[in-house]
Amino acid sequence: MLTDRQGNTLSGATADTLELYQRSVDAFNIYRGDPVTPLDQALEAAPDFTMARLFRAYLFALATEPDATAAAAADLAVLKRARLTDREASHLAALDRLLAGEWSAAGGMLDHHNMRHPHDLVALQAGHLIDFYRANARNLRDRLARVLPRWSSDLPGHSIVLGMYAFGLEETGAYARAEETGRQALAMEPLDCWAHHAVAHVMEMQGRAEDGIGWMTAREPWWSGEDNLFKVHNWWHLALCHLDLGQAREALALYDGPVRQERSAVALDMVDASALLWRLTLTGQDVGHRWQELADAWDSHADGRLYPFNDWHAVMAYLGAGRDDRVEQLLSALRGAESTTETAAWARRIGLPLVEGFVAFWRGDYAAAVERLHPARFIANGFGGSHAQRDIIDWTLTEAALRGGDRDVAEALAHERLAAKPYSPVNRAFLNRASALVSATAGQSREGESAGDRPLGRDRWCA
Repeated sequence: MLTDRQGNTLSGATADTLELYQRSVDAFNIYRGDPVTPLDQALEAAPDFTMARLFRAYLFALATEPDATAAAAADLAVLKRARLTDREASHLAALDRLLAGEWSAAGGMLDHHNMRHPHDLVALQAGHLIDFYRANARNLRDRLARVLPRWSSDLPGHSIVLGMYAFGLEETGAYARAEETGRQALAMEPLDCWAHHAVAHVMEMQGRAEDGIGWMTAREPWWSGEDNLFKVHNWWHLALCHLDLGQAREALALYDGPVRQERSAVALDMVDASALLWRLTLTGQDVGHRWQELADAWDSHADGRLYPFNDWHAVMAYLGAGRDDRVEQLLSALRGAESTTETAAWARRIGLPLVEGFVAFWRGDYAAAVERLHPARFIANGFGGSHAQRDIIDWTLTEAALRGGDRDVAEALAHERLAAKPYSPVNRAFLNRASALVSATAGQSREGESAGDRPLGRDRWCA
């Protein structure tokens, strides 16, 4: 029987379809090129190529998009009628749980799968992404730590495993090891976008914005190609570096350019677009019509059921576009999430307070925004995204306290942010504005308004 490059058997494969399968795995590993079309071609030629169908189901299920999820379910229906090996049946069981909205159960099954099959690279990467989607920082690291001793530099895919490990190290705060491991992975495979972005995350978390710009700029040819599926997220990282330096106009130019110029309908790209526009709005940039285009793009994805992390980002766009009807629809869906699935629990416990807090902020009810967002930020790492992505909660919370004139909360949050990034102009401006609220509480500013209610301007962001 034929095997993949790591020695895993591939039932139903032929020599030609094996080549197509490997082409797809390679594209998935480095997020470059089209991983789906080669699988379509392989399954057309060899419908019983089980691992090709399992892999395609993973690609669709991990897209967190309703139509793609339906396509994954169709593949699973075929697989449930097939005769499977133990390894294939293990994959099927994990996918079944994933499509049922039980992300942690699926991730746990793949934990045990890779204990038995440490060289199953598809399982490792799918499990790593599941860990990312459920924000399980420890398992982002430990899933790879458990198998790395079984890998060696002469085994194909070793660099990919190192790149994933680098991101897990970063999310668990081991920044020096994460950067070293990410650079090691890139020395072996310069096109590995995940390893590149792991190093970018290190610089973001350490407040090394200038280094981040240098890192992104120097390596741009490796991560910004047209066929790069991760390019928008990496452009988003570059925009965050500019924002942290108080360079909002540069970040807005990136939004208008590589972040949104292609009008991507991919959920992951739209998450980045919403998050960047929201941050830009907080800095006082007039983003105008941009919200409307993005809100329209969200209509085919945001359903209040599949993945609440996406719904929360869709609400940002709907608020900016004045689409109150869609905001209320999603609020209703999140409040009415009565299913017993894990994703329904995420909707009720995490998605709902985040959405309510952001809605309150946008509508000027800053006290309610503080009330909802302060406790929500401590549980938000229970669903979706990275530390860098979830920082938008703390940023909005701090801004709400400032605009609401709550000096004690604003000053405390500013100190908290400065402890993590002491050289950030944004964070220093937060503290300066919080300190200014001392005089505001004794009376009105010279303009007749409280310091927390003044329009945003450059003086507030470049301390």
